[in-house]
Amino acid sequence: MNNNNYKSTLHTCYLSYITQALIVNLPPLLFVVFQEKFGLSYTMLGSLVTVVFVTQLIVDALAIKVVDKIGQRMSMVIAHAFAAVGMIALTFLPRVLSWPYIGLVISSILYSIGGGLIEVLVSPIVESLPSDAKASSMSLLHSFYSWGQVLVIVISTFALRIVGQNLWFLLPLAWSLLPFLTLFKFMKVPLMPPIEESQRTPLKVLFRSRIFLIALLLMVCAGASEQSMAQWASLFAEKGLGIPKTFGDLLGPCMFAVMMGVMRTWYGIKGQKISMHKTLIICSVLCIASFVITAITPIPVISLLGCALCGISVGLMWPGMLSITAAGYPSGGVAMFAVLALGGDLGCSIGPQFTGIVADMSSLNWGLLAAVIFPTIMLIGLVLLKSRIDKIDMKTVP
Repeated sequence: MNNNNYKSTLHTCYLSYITQALIVNLPPLLFVVFQEKFGLSYTMLGSLVTVVFVTQLIVDALAIKVVDKIGQRMSMVIAHAFAAVGMIALTFLPRVLSWPYIGLVISSILYSIGGGLIEVLVSPIVESLPSDAKASSMSLLHSFYSWGQVLVIVISTFALRIVGQNLWFLLPLAWSLLPFLTLFKFMKVPLMPPIEESQRTPLKVLFRSRIFLIALLLMVCAGASEQSMAQWASLFAEKGLGIPKTFGDLLGPCMFAVMMGVMRTWYGIKGQKISMHKTLIICSVLCIASFVITAITPIPVISLLGCALCGISVGLMWPGMLSITAAGYPSGGVAMFAVLALGGDLGCSIGPQFTGIVADMSSLNWGLLAAVIFPTIMLIGLVLLKSRIDKIDMKTVP
């Protein structure tokens, strides 16, 4: 079967990951606006991030059964509908409800339902497409999340600069067009048939495998490492480093996203010749260094370079763990990807919230420094995983 037959499918999956980037990264760009206009604390801001990823956690768990019943295509259509409606709700609810925070929470839940379904489905859809370099394809797919993040940050930052913070609500309204477009494209693109239930590796078999459990823990650390920096970079640049918001957004989270995208794109092109496991070990060490540099360096330029280094270091963590696990369990199906996404989203919710709590007790610098625990666990887990992979063929693990 020729992969050329599925180019439109692949391109639509790329758009889905840009939508996912929109869901995760637009609200943090507005944190300063929310703080000033609605009087939210660091903990309340961090809780919005938690709402996003806890909602995705719940969706990840429910998707294991729901997707089988309604099919991948309908699930993708529903996902993008929720994403679009959530963005529209973000435009109106915080401004019409007596407690704006509740409006932000409701909006977050709506678009996060869409984000959760997208996350569960995009990777197995791309994994199912004919390809001789699955790890490279997965990395390239996830690079579109990063480039989507750059797109969202750059366009939103300049739009906010032009229209002013008082008209911030126009941003999510305009961005809602993206999931609507992708929704209609998913109605038409060809999809590979899912793995028959009788041929899938059952979840109970996966959960009896120590290798899979370690991989699941590393997905938690991958999500926490990435989002602990990504979700707070904008606010840290402005409040912690004293950089104006426009430049802070471009030099902080935007540079983070660019470096993450470069890393994923590079591996997507060259990855078939390079060991993913060894690369992830190097990335974990660089990630530890990046958090320390960003948090403790008194020179803003060097702190921002630390943020960029973090983007490079976390770039392959999520897609890399998906690829390693999928290679070991090729019949895992949507259920396996849903469990891995659940682990990643758990990390995405724990990391920023943990950083915010520590920041409220001390400062944002200390919050970021405390987050170094996540790449540290990642490094230890990768070493343990390597010792087990050396002894056991992952494809035959019971």
